[in-house]
This record gives sequence, structure tokens and C-alpha cells, in this order.
Amino acid sequence: MAHKKALHPLKAKEARRNALFTVPMACLAVLLVALPLVYVLGMALTTADGQLTLDNFKGILRADYLLVFANSMKLAFYTTVISLLIGYPFGYFMARSGRRWKALLMLLVIIPFWTSALVRIYGWKILLQGNGPINTVLKSLGIIEKNIKFLGSYGSVLLAMVYCLISMMILPCHSAVDKMDFTLVEAARDLGSAPWRAFLDVTLPLTMPGILAGCVLVFVPSVGIFYLADIMGGGLVLVGNLIRDQLLKVRDWHMGSAMSMVLIVLTAGIYLVYRRAGGDDLGVF
Repeated sequence: MAHKKALHPLKAKEARRNALFTVPMACLAVLLVALPLVYVLGMALTTADGQLTLDNFKGILRADYLLVFANSMKLAFYTTVISLLIGYPFGYFMARSGRRWKALLMLLVIIPFWTSALVRIYGWKILLQGNGPINTVLKSLGIIEKNIKFLGSYGSVLLAMVYCLISMMILPCHSAVDKMDFTLVEAARDLGSAPWRAFLDVTLPLTMPGILAGCVLVFVPSVGIFYLADIMGGGLVLVGNLIRDQLLKVRDWHMGSAMSMVLIVLTAGIYLVYRRAGGDDLGVF
């Protein structure tokens, strides 16, 4: 009994220490996340004179707005697929490399985070412009006679999207492969499985959580990124462009808020599907 009584002050002290860290973070979450979301939802459900309405959400059902949402989802899908096709082999190779190579490859993945995405995208714009280095090299090698118009195309926007987000695919794939028990693969090979069969039956299922996490981490941001289309000149109008124009050009904050809420709901839906599919809390680092 005396021992149990001695534990109570320790538990109380631990609870106070936990509260000391939890309460400030909860207050920041309410102030910086919950209250802005409530405000945006309130704007989406009201008119300019403050009356409740669903007309802002009904207005999104216009054919041109739905086309913008569809184009954004399609671009996000292509970005995710290409990032997976490139990022998974890279993450696999990085996880299976020696310590020195792994450190070097990890450094190459992380270095882009040290600089602004805008600076890096403008670097791509310089490379891809009509009289840029890529066209100059191709002409000097005799591969082309006239400059290729890279900028202003769908491919240039897709390239920028993949470049900005591929690290979000590589890191969780690398983490999943790095944590995998490769003795299971060796056992499958000893039992007569071909390398490709062992990959499909053992490696792929065991690393599927990393693949799902990478797909979510790439797909969700790529739906809302809009400045890449502006910089690369693809002429695409994405959901982010639409919301920006509603807020800053048209000055219709209520319609812009409704579009923002639809985008938030889509994002939440994708995350719920990911969790239902067995995904974790996206703690990939």
C-alpha cells in the first residue's frame, strides 16, 4: 500500500509535465487550424449579407469548374504514377546500398529541401526555355535543327510537379524497404521462386505501406499546387488557380471558401481511404 501511495505523486508529476507540453500545442492547433477552418466554412455557407445558403456549393457544379477539378485530379494522378515509377526503384536501391552510398543518396534527396521550390523551378525554366542550355546542347549535337518548345506544354508542368514532389515518394519507399526482413525474400528464392516472383509475392506486399504513404504524400499536395502551372506556362487552370482567382481577382470570398472546403473534403477522403487500406499515420521519417 505504501508503495502504491508513493507512485501517486510521481504519476501526478508526469501528468503535469505532459500537460505542460500538450496544452500549448493544443492551443496552437485550435488557433491556427480549427478556427481558420471554421471561418472558411462559415464563409462558404453564407452570402455577402450574412445569410445562410448552399448556393456557393451549388455554383461549383458548373461545367467549367468541374472540368478544372477533373484536370487537377488527372494531373495529380499522373504525377503520383510517375513519382512511384521513379521513386520506388530509387528508394529500393538506396535502402539496399552500403552505408556510404546510402548517405550520399539520402543527401541528394534531402538537399532540394534546403532551397526554395520557386528558385528550383525557375532553374528548370531557364533550362527548358527556347534558347536555354538543353536546346543549345541538342543543336550542337545535331539532334535538332530548330529549338524545341518545352515551356508552355502539359509535359513541362508535369515535369515540375514530379520534380517538386518525388522526394515525398522516395522517403517512405526507402523507409519501408529498409525495415523489411530480407530473409523472407531469400527463403522464397530457396523454395524456387524466380526473382520477379519473389518480388511480387514478398517484397511488394511488405513494402506496400510505404508505397501507399508515398502516393498520399504526392497526390494530396499535387491537387492544390497552382504556381507551377503559372511559372512553367502550361496554360492549365487548376483548382489552386481557381481558388486564387476567386479570392484575389473576382473578390468572391464566399465562392472561394466553398471551393477550398471541397478541396479539403477531397483531401480528407483520400486520407480516409488510405487509412482503410491499412496505411499508418504517415510518419515516414
